[in-house]
Order: sequence, then C-alpha cells, then structure tokens
Amino acid sequence: MSEISIYQRLHSRAYLEKFLEQKLRPDGRGLDEFRPLQVTQGSISTADGSALVRLGEMTVVCGVKAEISEPDLDLPNSGFIGRTSNSSTVPNVEISAICAARFKPGPPSEEAQILSEQLNQIILKSGVLPPESLCIQPGKAVWVLYIDAICINYDGNALDATLLAMMLALTNTRLPQARYDEEQKMTVASRVDSRTLGIQDIPMSMTFGIFQSEHVLADATAFEEPLLDSNITVVLLGSKAISVSQWGGGDTRTVSVLLERCFKIAQNRQRIVLKVIQTGS
Repeated sequence: MSEISIYQRLHSRAYLEKFLEQKLRPDGRGLDEFRPLQVTQGSISTADGSALVRLGEMTVVCGVKAEISEPDLDLPNSGFIGRTSNSSTVPNVEISAICAARFKPGPPSEEAQILSEQLNQIILKSGVLPPESLCIQPGKAVWVLYIDAICINYDGNALDATLLAMMLALTNTRLPQARYDEEQKMTVASRVDSRTLGIQDIPMSMTFGIFQSEHVLADATAFEEPLLDSNITVVLLGSKAISVSQWGGGDTRTVSVLLERCFKIAQNRQRIVLKVIQTGS
C-alpha cells in the first residue's frame, strides 16, 4: 500500500480537503460533475422487465416479475407494486456483502430498508404507475409487480442508481394481455399479445453531498459519503420537481442557497441522463 493510500485511509477528511482546495475530487471530477452513466434494458431474459445501470463503479441490476392476484376488498380496482404479508407496496432492494466490504451477510441492512422506502415514496408520489392501471377485472383480478433491485458493486449514491434502474426496468416491462372469464371464473392471459405499462415520463433523482456547509459534491462516491455533513436530493419528473429534500443535518442557514444551486445542476443532469437512455450510452 502506497503512502498516499495510507494517508487517505487515516486522514480521509484532510485528504478530501486538499482536493477541494483545487476545485477537484479524488477521482478527478469537478465538484458538480456526475460520474459516467451506462444503461442496458432487457438484460434478464427470465424477467418481465429488467435494466442494468452503471454509475461510475456503482452497479445496480433490477428485474420485474408480474403475477395475477385478487385485489384487496377495499381497493377492488387497484393492483400492487410488491406485496408483503401485510399487503404493503414496497420494492425490494438488496445490498449484500458481495458488493462492498462494509456490508455484512444476513438480513437486509438498515441502509437497504431505508433505500427501499425512499424508492417506494418516490414511485408513489410521481404517479407514473397508478394502481388502477394494473387492474384486469375490478374485484376479480389485478397485476402484482415484484420489483427486485440488487447492488452488484457499491460505490456510493445508491438512490440515484437504483431509482433509475427500477424505472428503466418498469418501462421495459411487458404484461400479457389478460381478461377475466366470468364463465370459467378465472383469468385468461394471452401467450402472444402483450402490453407495456404505459409509462411516459420517469422520475429521476439527483443527489448531492454537502461538505463543510459550502462544498456541493454531485454524485458522491463511497469514499466521500461518510465525510459529508448532509445530502440534498432533487427528484424531477419532466420539468417539475416533485421532491426536494435534505437529510443528515448540516447548517440550516445556507440551505436555501444550496437547494437552488442543486436544483439548477439537477435540471442539466436530467437532460444528460435522458440522452443516455435514448442512445444507450
């Protein structure tokens, strides 16, 4: 191990500060620069929809499986996104020990559970996939979508990468054309005809780390994340911001200035991400 690597591990904050004095990051990026993005859709043949997202070294794969189920009695026209024993709708996120040394084997980590709930709230708030659009026959049959995202390699900013992987997997999803047969009392699904979920715009999150209450670091790495004072996440749907949130503390006196700055950077980043999705690179 080199002297620089030892210094980085023992004096992480000072190491980052030296780079920020030069308006640079340890990986060579500017402060408001995101890492290179790569996306692939339809890479899992056994899923009804799938996507792979690489944000620098951060890699997430997501698959969607669809099943037919009976709706809840109080919501006869509504399908589900995921379903647990208490009928809550939560996407599943797995951040296992294989993706980074900091994660341990065993049940889902607290970080994975928090991320899962964040993703669920964004999907619900965006309204891009109304539960009613998953209805086959009111009171008889609906679609249940199981969304599973797995982190293959962890290198920070899991929210942005995982949300993008989930939304691209959903836009890639095709469901068999289905109808409920009243005579046979069962749902009949076509083996030939299928349909998309009809998603037009997708919500995108852009997350920024705040260091020393003044430096805005876009798309923080796993090295930078523990050193941050707080994080700001801007979620855009089309031209509108559906959510702007700060979490982790920080100096509240500079929040409004930082939020405005992050919002402008997020708008530009959204255009870049849309271009990557359209071209695949």
